[in-house]
Amino acid sequence: MRPIVWVGDSKRKLIEFPRDVQRDVGFALEIAQGSETHSSAKPLRGFSGVYEIVSNYTRDTYRAVYVVNLGNTIYVLHCFQKKSKRGIKTPKKEIDLIRSRLNWAKNLAHEENKNE
Repeated sequence: MRPIVWVGDSKRKLIEFPRDVQRDVGFALEIAQGSETHSSAKPLRGFSGVYEIVSNYTRDTYRAVYVVNLGNTIYVLHCFQKKSKRGIKTPKKEIDLIRSRLNWAKNLAHEENKNE
């Protein structure tokens, strides 16, 4: 099983989600730990090796974004509730945060590889 590293407040945000959503995201991440991709995880457009888990609960949509191509570790970059009721596009504010945390994860992976 590949280890998971939670970047920024991503784990705290996930814990704030409804239990069913937490279970969905947790199961999809467990599948990713086994180097597979769950059906609810899709590549995030504009990024390489970054996936977005989508979980719908009642009338809300929750998302968890993780990266798999940084060594053997899975980095969970961001967890958020999609607020917009129009369109499926991820809001720019969220994309900017994901991009920033991806750079953070790359630095963490680089340090980890240097120490091995």
